[in-house]
Amino acid sequence: MIQIEHAVKTFAEGHQAVHALRDVSLRVEKGDIYGIVGFSGAGKSTLLRLVNGLEKPDSGSVVVAGRDLSRLGQKELRDLRRHIGMVFQQFNLLEGKTVKHNVSIPLELAGMPRRKIEARVRDVLRFVELEDKENAYVSQLSGGQKQRVGIARALATQPEILLCDEATSALDPQTTESILRLLQKVNREMGVTILLITHQMQVIQMICHKVAVMEHGRIVEEGSVLSVFGTPKEEVTRRFVRTVINDRIPDTFISVVRSEQRSQQVELLKFIGASVKEPLIANLCRMEGLEVNILGATIQEMQGSVMSVFILQLIGDAACIAQAEERIDRTGALRERMVFQE
Repeated sequence: MIQIEHAVKTFAEGHQAVHALRDVSLRVEKGDIYGIVGFSGAGKSTLLRLVNGLEKPDSGSVVVAGRDLSRLGQKELRDLRRHIGMVFQQFNLLEGKTVKHNVSIPLELAGMPRRKIEARVRDVLRFVELEDKENAYVSQLSGGQKQRVGIARALATQPEILLCDEATSALDPQTTESILRLLQKVNREMGVTILLITHQMQVIQMICHKVAVMEHGRIVEEGSVLSVFGTPKEEVTRRFVRTVINDRIPDTFISVVRSEQRSQQVELLKFIGASVKEPLIANLCRMEGLEVNILGATIQEMQGSVMSVFILQLIGDAACIAQAEERIDRTGALRERMVFQE
């Protein structure tokens, strides 16, 4: 559905060159909810603008719905954009106009007959659960309602692709959750492919199938949400994951660990779905010569599966700890030895 190959984009700021994208390649399959996460300046927005043709790469290619954007004329590009909906962080609505007027704008620009416009507006407002707000002015709506209007407007032309530019960043957590459920509904019931950019890892956790992490204009890590959350490889990814799954030990606990005089090892364990078939921790506690201390634990749901995280302190002689580690590894749990610097 979306294929970007070796895209490079540089902007001039005064006498300096800003490298927004550096050899970026990305593939979004039809029906995906694909998230791109990164801090400000990572290149996320520039990448999104390549997909709807608002920016052209200095080199590389952008193919959307089987069409190479670099080979399209202005008319062909306008026609393609009718199949691409856009949802913005600050809604981009006409505050002094009604909900109905805002949603009908792209249909009017497309030259659709008035009767069909009215029918389509009613349909999309019903879908986003705002049918009772058709004649309300945008200025009278809450932030969540405004974003629903923005989504309705984006869906009015029946797009195949929906681009979301920080669509929940201006919303409170409860409203964010409702908007994300609506986007899941768009994907599930309308079959719309969604590409969203965000700096909130919670958004990725809640609705995305796949994720790419950007830093300094590059994609530094990508994969399924479960794999990236389970085994993050890059430090920037680990920082994002920790905003959802805290796998660090508080400093007060670290001092307790360091004060332990006996032989010990601290292990970070991650259990994904049904990866562990036995009561592992209970069985470890039964091992002769081994003491088990749970320093931390959390559980998160993503992609219809569950990830459980435990931080265990294993106390015993080296042979006993090695035997415990072998037992952990046989279960299929992800294990990482934790090292604390002095």
